Amino acid sequence: MFEQRAILFLYAVSPVHMGAGQAIGVIDNPIQRERHTGHPCFAGSGIKGAVRHGFEAIGGDGTLINVLFGPESGSNDLHAGAVSFGDAQLVVFPVRSLKGGYVYATCPQALARTRRLMEAVGLSVQWQALPKVAEGECLVANPKLLSSRTISGQPTDVLHLEAFEYTATDKENAAVKEIAQDLAQRAMPDGNCYTFFREKLKTDLVVLSDTDFAYFVQHATLVEPHVRIDDETGTAADGGLFYTENLPPESLLIAPILASQVRNGSKNGDSDFMDAPNVMLKITTVINGQLLQIGGDATTGRGLVVAKVVEA
Repeated sequence: MFEQRAILFLYAVSPVHMGAGQAIGVIDNPIQRERHTGHPCFAGSGIKGAVRHGFEAIGGDGTLINVLFGPESGSNDLHAGAVSFGDAQLVVFPVRSLKGGYVYATCPQALARTRRLMEAVGLSVQWQALPKVAEGECLVANPKLLSSRTISGQPTDVLHLEAFEYTATDKENAAVKEIAQDLAQRAMPDGNCYTFFREKLKTDLVVLSDTDFAYFVQHATLVEPHVRIDDETGTAADGGLFYTENLPPESLLIAPILASQVRNGSKNGDSDFMDAPNVMLKITTVINGQLLQIGGDATTGRGLVVAKVVEA
């Protein structure tokens, strides 16, 4: 039974490829997605494996790896780890904008799931209720993102994202402002190098309908062509062209961290015993604020995310 709970925010600072392992469309190497929403996600097993792999390199005690994460398969002393990472769900997704470069887009569904996870670990979330957002409409906190145009003879404020236009039903929505401020404070990494992005999230959070948001997270990811070169000819090898999908930088995801007392058979009073609060402490103090590498293509600079731990 897990006794300690915390929230892990993961902010992408490079393209991230958490591979799905199979392709059924035109993209050869797609990223992981939730079946029911189509939103990009990170499997908890992948997060745990990445943290385990880099635990000692980012300052963790190497002697605790088996205790915290469990021994490797084939070990003579098999037992479960004391730490669990849940799947990371998408909170905000960067979308190219006519004004401001890009916006942090989200939707009522993504925000509701984020709030549910935060409250499940014991965090207090006092967000105002969002008004309904219809398809083709948006809620913004920053009127500077909007353009004015005449529709049916009436001046109308619109938001241009990629090649699409959305009517701003409320160009300075109080609930969006409150949510943006809270996410910027809790979820964004600390440090002066992230000040620009914290401030941008406060002002440039945009709420789209669930349907419109699902379109962007499906079709506005980063897709890169790769070519295998034949060593003898110096040209592309037959069948060597393939396409890899990445989650774009500036994406923000949320995942739960759960901890129990160690499961290696030690009892309270033994030298290697740790209760759940100490297990959580050993993990959070190491990964909080750290630049982690998760997913594939590490040698080409992919998979860099900054971890931010929030405890109740």
